[in-house]
Amino acid sequence: MKRSVTAAVLAALVAALSPSLSAQWPLYPLSGIPKGPDGKPDLTASALRTADGKPDLSGIWMRYEGTEPNGPPAGRPPLALFGNAGAGFKEGLPFQPWAAELQKKRAADHGLDNPDALCLPQGPLQYHLDPQPRKIVQMPGQIFIIYESNYGLRTIYTDGRPLPPQGEPQPSWHGYSVGRWEGDTLVVETNNFRGALNGQPAEGWLDTRGSPFTDALRLTERFRRVNYGQLDIEFTVDDPKAYTRPFTVRVDQRIVADGSEMIEFICHENQMFLKLTGRAPR
Repeated sequence: MKRSVTAAVLAALVAALSPSLSAQWPLYPLSGIPKGPDGKPDLTASALRTADGKPDLSGIWMRYEGTEPNGPPAGRPPLALFGNAGAGFKEGLPFQPWAAELQKKRAADHGLDNPDALCLPQGPLQYHLDPQPRKIVQMPGQIFIIYESNYGLRTIYTDGRPLPPQGEPQPSWHGYSVGRWEGDTLVVETNNFRGALNGQPAEGWLDTRGSPFTDALRLTERFRRVNYGQLDIEFTVDDPKAYTRPFTVRVDQRIVADGSEMIEFICHENQMFLKLTGRAPR
């Protein structure tokens, strides 16, 4: 079979790999949610705070589906899209020549080598933008982000440790993340991402169109809980191997306030993608 796949097959794959809406766990009312005069949740109320006075980022969050037809607010970076991280840039992302060619090849192959389609961890921006929820658990000294997609787990250390030098810890899918507070903004720096694999110049995917990143990536994220219901994240990519200059995009997430919980997502349980695309024995 040729290494191509029709839109119908892709749609079937997405449906097969996505949890059914009817399979959600029972709703359980949240405690501490602010209420308006009408008794309904007030998502514009002030953000909750921890015992030490920092904004509490904890909660289950979903990607906001809004767009900006007139561009971003003054002084703010553009919104990134799950399918195209550079959608808000008139000239696109500032690729190095080899990275531009790799992105085109990945797109032409319909994303068949996207780690997400192979039940492997997504890239850091893909995880922020995936349509499935993620849960932030804020604790003293550490923050955990649990992604429903592919059951991803990320640790951000907030105990004052420095970011280790590149190459010191073993490179990993999520990299090594340390965070610090600048006022009410959590600034997270991450390095030591996995690099080349099987002779490929890069294995990282920032979006589903295949915009790459390499083991040289140094990522800076700025998390700001605007109010109870909104989480604003600025995402800065500094990867001189893949891009001619650093760039920053924005992610908008909204709280899940109806009592929904994340559900188990085990991609390998019935992973048919390789078979359906002719890359594994039937």
